[in-house]
Amino acid sequence: MPRRRVIQFSVVRGDSRPAVAAVFRRLDMVKSQGTQSAAPPASLPFLRRYIFSTDHKVIGLQFYLLGLLAVLIGVLCSVFIRLHLAWPQLPVPLLGHVSPTGAPGGVITPEYYLSLLTLHGTLMIFFVLNTVPQNGFGSLLLPLQIGARQMAFPRLNMISFWLTFLSLGVLISTYVIADGPPISGWTAYPPLSAIGSIAGPGEGLGQTLWLISIAIFCVGSILGALNFIATTLYKRAAGMTWMRLPLPVWAWFITAILIVLSFLALLAADALLLSDRVAGTSFFVPTGLVVSDQLLGYKGGSPLLWQNLFWFFGHPEVYITILPAMSIVSHLLSVFSRKPVFGYRETVGAFVSIGGLSFLVWGHHMFTTGMNPFMTMSFAALTMAISIPSAVTTFSWLGTLWRGRIEFRVPLLFALGFVSIFVTGGLSGLFLAQPSLDLYLRGTYFVVAHLHMVMGIAALFAVFSATYFWFPKMFGRMMNERMGQIHFWLTFLGAYCTFIPMHFLGLEGLPRRYSSLSETRFGGHLLHLNAFISVVAFVTAAAQLAFLVNFFWSMFKGAPAEANPWQATTLEWGPAGAHQPLVYRGAYEYGVSGGTSDFTSQDTPEPALQ
Repeated sequence: MPRRRVIQFSVVRGDSRPAVAAVFRRLDMVKSQGTQSAAPPASLPFLRRYIFSTDHKVIGLQFYLLGLLAVLIGVLCSVFIRLHLAWPQLPVPLLGHVSPTGAPGGVITPEYYLSLLTLHGTLMIFFVLNTVPQNGFGSLLLPLQIGARQMAFPRLNMISFWLTFLSLGVLISTYVIADGPPISGWTAYPPLSAIGSIAGPGEGLGQTLWLISIAIFCVGSILGALNFIATTLYKRAAGMTWMRLPLPVWAWFITAILIVLSFLALLAADALLLSDRVAGTSFFVPTGLVVSDQLLGYKGGSPLLWQNLFWFFGHPEVYITILPAMSIVSHLLSVFSRKPVFGYRETVGAFVSIGGLSFLVWGHHMFTTGMNPFMTMSFAALTMAISIPSAVTTFSWLGTLWRGRIEFRVPLLFALGFVSIFVTGGLSGLFLAQPSLDLYLRGTYFVVAHLHMVMGIAALFAVFSATYFWFPKMFGRMMNERMGQIHFWLTFLGAYCTFIPMHFLGLEGLPRRYSSLSETRFGGHLLHLNAFISVVAFVTAAAQLAFLVNFFWSMFKGAPAEANPWQATTLEWGPAGAHQPLVYRGAYEYGVSGGTSDFTSQDTPEPALQ
């Protein structure tokens, strides 16, 4: 085996700089020693070096930490939601002081429950699942994996992050305004979301700020996506042909195209809805609408227009979150099975097909709106068709694992967990693709379970997998293996025990978005199952403390990482150089014969002919 280089780090005692600065300094050291990307010049002032940085590594970590903050708030919201669903009259300690109106005496009101639901959905979908796999890991690793020294537009990368940060700040501010946070859910269906405070609590300034937040997020995401596209097209190292790209690069590139096309539709819809609220237009509000015994003066709008625009964004959004996750899993399965990716070209073709078909299936979210039957059958057929490239990718995963020399490390465990949860969640999607079944299931917990498994939990498993895998590249240290295994098993079992019973709640007809079902005749007998789901959800949420402790402890006290601890082939693990590397081979040359190791890096020249 070749001799491995070990990167040593130490924290200087008495350093008066903030801990975050120490993190970024360590990141710079890792990149300058272990990759072809140069560290930021030491002469730069602190703010330019670590806060308003144009270095892609720093920005990638900023996106990651922003997503970490968002997921902590989102999980806290879900804890309150599950507490209320299981025990509706239970006072929540301190919540009455945080929101005396929304939770008087600590008891959550129906309106405050809906606001928690809105914040949870918005945070998790936009600021976690959309942001971390694409902008976090993408900004950090895309230039490194294609042999570039920097993103094509470094300042645009910085602007993208700060717009996302501003968007999060505007969203959180809705919880401190007088008329309360929005209660429209992350879908913000009109007409109630379009007519202002007359619609009730949470439909005043809070809803307006929510729309402004989403508009800012859209602009930041589109700018970042254009940067990803330009970087992939024009910054690849010599020899880095399209069929030599690592699969994550393919996914980030395709996802960037999806973001540009779909977020433009959402931005336009957001602007029209905001215009209805503040300028008196009537894009989404129909004629003759009566609210609180008042006939409103809107004329000619259509709430279904919003649904069409929103879901034209909304279904590509599913694949904006899941395509980077799928590519990370494909990448890691190859590394830890010590085999090339099975069907690399077919997997790339599947990614491209998923991206294209994702714009043709938005109508299956609207089967209950009275759609033309011919349109219904068309969308149903296309929805079934998009499962074909997903199945191709699944077969690629199985083929990669088959007869491999599998190393069951924590990154692989989370990658396998992704495969299991993604496939299980996808099976429930086959029911929702059938219009006759969807009419019954659309408004129930069946959809909640499906969405969380196939999009939410699956993508988070990929994020965990990527974190454990690239942590040595981010901080020069290894995360603790035993704590990682504890984290995996508690999270994996907790995910199944939380969301599989939810499918049965949906089959029983239990409606989603209801704050309490204890008074209903059809839902009262299911409260014990709701209580079980809540208890398991609390245990699963508590298990994430193992990850947080492991993450921050390993950042400073973890075992020093070798230059290439996983013996991987892609360029981010290669040595530093003053020039771009030359690429001679594909990204997954494992199991090679005749060498001193079982892998060959992409920048290793072909042996000379004798």
